[in-house]
Amino acid sequence: MYLNFCFPVRELSNERVKMTPFEASIHSSPFISIVSAHPELWAHMPTGPFQTVHDFDTNFLEAVVHRDPGMVLFAIIDKTKSPSAADGEGELAGMMSYTGSSSVNLCTEIGFIIILPQYQRTHVNSNAVGLLLRYALEVPSQGGLGLRRVQWQCSSVNAPSICAAERLGFTKEGILKWHRVFQGGKDRSKVHSGREFPRGSLGEQDYGRDTVVLSHCWDDWEQGGREKIQAIMDRQH
Repeated sequence: MYLNFCFPVRELSNERVKMTPFEASIHSSPFISIVSAHPELWAHMPTGPFQTVHDFDTNFLEAVVHRDPGMVLFAIIDKTKSPSAADGEGELAGMMSYTGSSSVNLCTEIGFIIILPQYQRTHVNSNAVGLLLRYALEVPSQGGLGLRRVQWQCSSVNAPSICAAERLGFTKEGILKWHRVFQGGKDRSKVHSGREFPRGSLGEQDYGRDTVVLSHCWDDWEQGGREKIQAIMDRQH
């Protein structure tokens, strides 16, 4: 396992979900065995889809995750399921990361979220996000990192992601127009913003994404955010 993250990394867990650092030798194969049949899971992301373990390990884990000290990737384990080859406490349910993190500015972002299809609309996403929020925003004396800002970015046309973030206490701050270019996006099953391409554009295969920016900051956490997240995590689905 290769960790180059700018903050301390540890397993995060409650009764139903565990967040453990993603290890290629353990998690890549079961992850790709499922997501390779679902390219739509990558439709709003700048990277992917990936069809093989080698492609995923080389072009995502090594090229994107391991080179970035602002990023750490977690495997999401559903502890309500039986032990599996991926984890002795349950089944692999997806992946999620801290990204865009800064120890100088005391901030991070929750991103690169993929919940495997059979675990969508369950307790998995809310508990995984809740664990990452709690670790980021709680003060060090309570076991957290004491960060000031946790960000969430997603495509402006990814309504489920926006709704999930707002349900979990994130506040919409604005939209970044033409924020990303998905090179070869048409052939990679990406979803664009729906805007007309710039006049004279030669890259109509290269889709554009408008990005919605949301945040959950330390004062949101202290002014009811903590209790809201805990209530959601305690809810039985």
